[in-house]
Amino acid sequence: MNSYEKRSFYSFLALYLGSSLFFLLLSSFWYYNAQKNALEQRVYYKLQHFSDKLASEIIHAHMTDSKLILPKIEKGYQYFFVSLELADAFEESYYESEGMKVLVSGAPQKHLDIKYVVIKTDEYHTQIVEIQKELLLVGVFAFLLTVSISYFLSRLFMRPIHTKVKQIEQFILDISHELNTPITALRMSAKRAIQKGVYDQKILTNISISTKQLYTIYKSLAFLTFKEQEECVEKRDLQEIVLETISYYKELCLAKDITVVWDVEKSSLAISESKAHLLFSNLLSNAIKYSMPHTSISIVLKEGYFHIQDEGIGIAKEKQESIFRPYERASSLAGGFGIGLSSVKHICDTFGIKIEIDSQENQGSRFILRWE
Repeated sequence: MNSYEKRSFYSFLALYLGSSLFFLLLSSFWYYNAQKNALEQRVYYKLQHFSDKLASEIIHAHMTDSKLILPKIEKGYQYFFVSLELADAFEESYYESEGMKVLVSGAPQKHLDIKYVVIKTDEYHTQIVEIQKELLLVGVFAFLLTVSISYFLSRLFMRPIHTKVKQIEQFILDISHELNTPITALRMSAKRAIQKGVYDQKILTNISISTKQLYTIYKSLAFLTFKEQEECVEKRDLQEIVLETISYYKELCLAKDITVVWDVEKSSLAISESKAHLLFSNLLSNAIKYSMPHTSISIVLKEGYFHIQDEGIGIAKEKQESIFRPYERASSLAGGFGIGLSSVKHICDTFGIKIEIDSQENQGSRFILRWE
């Protein structure tokens, strides 16, 4: 990952971890308080229950004039009785003292000269410590699990960004390479023309070819990056546009010794003029780019039908579905930066044109367009 990707990765990771930790702490706080309040009530009611049970035995022994038999109570609970003589030092209450929950109950009602039952326990604090340990253990486990999940999600989140960044980096390299060829040709042709002092046909042809290559690159980039403007869509005769496209690339075909054979009839389609030019220009330039020297390109235009067939390097079966995606190329042998066919597909989808491809490696490709 480059520095920007790392910054995005760690920013997302920090944001996810921070928000997860906040909700984890908030949930832990709510859970702890809920458990604490529930434990508080449980301990209080147990103290109350035991005090009532002891008071019941006291009252029963007094009323029946029998021996007081004290019941066994739960481990961790202690009690004692307060006689009438010592009652002034006590009052009915529920409080905490030295880590113990204490209940002073007047339930004996002075039977057997007992004014209060005092019962206490450390169960509350013992259980609180257990809850805290359990919560800490679960919290640490949950945090480690959150860290693992957040790292996985961050990597998953960055994967398409990383792929797109790699595509853009490759795209920039491809653009640099594509621009270098016509620019170098223009520079050398201009230098030769200046040195010779005359402008022969070869120099002018090289300049024309290089200029057209630059213009084709510009049109593709403009379609890819600029916001589309509203254009006049109307029924157009495609015959003239196709013939103009063939004528436009005539010099480039001659330079590669490629023969273009065409059968172009009148055919109409509701499309904007610039998109029609870009559609056929990309298809023909793509065919020229991937054709070997001394081969031919066949173009047929009829009503509702168009095809262009070359004798180039062809496209592998497994790549025929992906070549219409932006930045995808059938091969790196002929350069390019993978936006020509994606532009073609976009235009076809926009104007209701069905596009088909028939291609075999090392035998050539045929692109077929159909419309109503």
